[in-house]
Amino acid sequence: METNSLGPLADALLAEARAGAHGRRSARTVYGGNGSALAQTMIALLSGSSLSDHENPGHATVLVVRGRVRLTAGEVLGEGTPFELLAVPEAVHGLEAVEDSVILLTVARQI
Repeated sequence: METNSLGPLADALLAEARAGAHGRRSARTVYGGNGSALAQTMIALLSGSSLSDHENPGHATVLVVRGRVRLTAGEVLGEGTPFELLAVPEAVHGLEAVEDSVILLTVARQI
C-alpha cells in the first residue's frame, strides 16, 4: 500500500511556488493521473493567482488544505478554508487563491 504524507508535500509545494520555478503555483499528482478514472493532484497557489476558467473533465472536488480559495463559474460560487470540501460544477469554472493556498483536487473521469 502506498501512502502520501500530505502536510510535508503542501509545505514543499508552497515553497516551490514562492521560489517562482513554475510561476505562482506548483503541483504534484499524488494518485492516478492521465488515463486513470480517479486522479488526485495537490496544487499550491500564491495569493492572487488562479486556475483560469476551464471545462470540468469529470466529477471533481477541491479540498482546501491551507489558505483560502474562491471557486467561480461566471460568478462566485463560494470560498473554502482549510478542511472544507468544495464541489466543482459541471460547467466552465475557475479557482482563485485569496491567500497563499494549497488544495487537493480530486477528479473522477468516465473512461
